[in-house]
Amino acid sequence: MKIAVIGSTHAGTAAVTNMAKLYPEADITVYERNDNVSFLSCGLALYVGGVVNDPQGLFYSSPQELQNLGVTMKMQHDVEHIDTVRRTIEATNLVTGKKIHDTYDKLIMTTGSWPVTPPIEGIGLDNILLAKNYHQANTIIERAKDAQKVTVVGAGYIGVEIVEAFEKAGKDVTLIDGAGRILNKYLDEEFTTMVENDFKARGIELAMNETVQHFEGTNGSVSTVTTNSGTYETDLVILCVGFRPNTDLLKGKVDMLDNGAIKVNEYMQTSDPEIFAAGDCCAVPYNPTGGHMYIPLATNAVRMGTLAARNLIEPTMKHVGTQGTSGLHIFDLNMASTGLTETSAQLLGIHVKNITIEDTHRPAFMPTAEKVMLKVTINPDSRRILGAQVISKADVTQSINTMSVCIQTGMTIDELAYTDFFFQPHFNQPWNFLNKAGLEAQSQESQRLPELV
Repeated sequence: MKIAVIGSTHAGTAAVTNMAKLYPEADITVYERNDNVSFLSCGLALYVGGVVNDPQGLFYSSPQELQNLGVTMKMQHDVEHIDTVRRTIEATNLVTGKKIHDTYDKLIMTTGSWPVTPPIEGIGLDNILLAKNYHQANTIIERAKDAQKVTVVGAGYIGVEIVEAFEKAGKDVTLIDGAGRILNKYLDEEFTTMVENDFKARGIELAMNETVQHFEGTNGSVSTVTTNSGTYETDLVILCVGFRPNTDLLKGKVDMLDNGAIKVNEYMQTSDPEIFAAGDCCAVPYNPTGGHMYIPLATNAVRMGTLAARNLIEPTMKHVGTQGTSGLHIFDLNMASTGLTETSAQLLGIHVKNITIEDTHRPAFMPTAEKVMLKVTINPDSRRILGAQVISKADVTQSINTMSVCIQTGMTIDELAYTDFFFQPHFNQPWNFLNKAGLEAQSQESQRLPELV
């Protein structure tokens, strides 16, 4: 059996590692554009900020390790065409320029995503950089040495993490986003306001509701960023405006969402039965809505890559779906979310109810007891939990992993009220704040019900 794998970051590396063990007799070939595999892009800001000094720690595998498993590694090879009828691949060696033709019995697409590059006037100026892979991270570090004023465009996870890194490095930082607030895809306004206030207190300039119109430069290097509301002087621009799936090779050949994300079944199989897909090039089954969503996260990628390997020969293990669970540490604040927020529910046209509580993470008699804000989103009819968000200076983010399980298993907010959690004063309170969210929901419901006569 000949297996071809295109791309080898999270999903690809997971698929290859597992296939080498599951199918030792198979002929496995990996095609990868870069000269490395398995770069943890979620650690990019930590590397740029100097928290991670040894970049090798951001790789959990290498071409040599995969080769030692008996895999043929075609590094720095760009696949240019796939014939899904004849099951052939055409690629170019980016070092020598040599064309390669290959065949496959099974194909695994793990081509990932690529940063969105908007068609803005002046975007080709020097010192306007993307933030995705290892080489881009090194370029950011090198260019930042001579930059004092840094502009970050895009206030998602990577954007705000890079803002934090540069602020800690003593840079003058401006954050621009077309949305009205930062992190709007992950957290509701009451949570993001806390982060924004912290940013402002640290001297970070926030330019929300602003769209970049053009860049201007001096001697070929960017010097100003002009938006619909103002102009900002800058020495360096980092673009973090989102990601798009790398799926051009299969356009018109397998089913996709409108944004180009490949649709897969619960066994990671595309509409072509001999092609599997995993990672950031895919749409994933999204449990809160029962549909598919594009959620480019490393956690989704490694799970999907592993499942693609296990299900390659015959359906063996179903994907249980995702809640899009994620977490973030910015300055002194720890935050995490899972499933639907009030904001995302509105965008999807889904009617929800929200329960918000404020508590302390442990009893007041302890030396410290940090404030915790928790918001739970539920279906008002079935009372099933659809999402949750938490923020605190204490690290209580693991509670969101618990809430992810609640969503996946269909738990109701009323069941959450009485779920068994341990109590120990160092960690929590006799009534866990998750329990209290359930109790508050019951209290609100009892006030709404008519009195018994």
